[in-house]
Amino acid sequence: MPKKTLPRIVAVAAGTKPMTLLVRWDNGEESHVNVSGLVETFRVYEPLRRSPELFGRVKVGEYGTDVVWTDEIDMAADTLWRLSQEQSGFTMSSDAFRNWREHRAYTLDAAARALGISRRMVVYYERGTKPIPRVVALATRGLDCLTANHS
Repeated sequence: MPKKTLPRIVAVAAGTKPMTLLVRWDNGEESHVNVSGLVETFRVYEPLRRSPELFGRVKVGEYGTDVVWTDEIDMAADTLWRLSQEQSGFTMSSDAFRNWREHRAYTLDAAARALGISRRMVVYYERGTKPIPRVVALATRGLDCLTANHS
């Protein structure tokens, strides 16, 4: 399997919404990334929770492989890339998700049970209201493989 090279960060700025970053990648793409989940979860980011001013001082790390706020606070480019893909719905489009469910003849409830999520989330994913997390996209593929192996 060929090695997958993730893009590097060439520019970063605090977004207009709280706890978001505008990231420009070396492949020319730009991403608005909501990092609130990480900032609210991990102790290392506690100073960012307390200080919007500190959050606004984000800058690109030395090699474009991370973003940094202080010597102790940084966030890896691969994490930001994964979040940007999930949040943009790139991992699986809402149409692809709906087609998967319909192809398997799953009702909304059956799809929710199979994926271990709520019926409401199935609806959100199909409508494109919420981005489909990578783990859910992978679960759809896994269920397809299980079915193919049992046919």
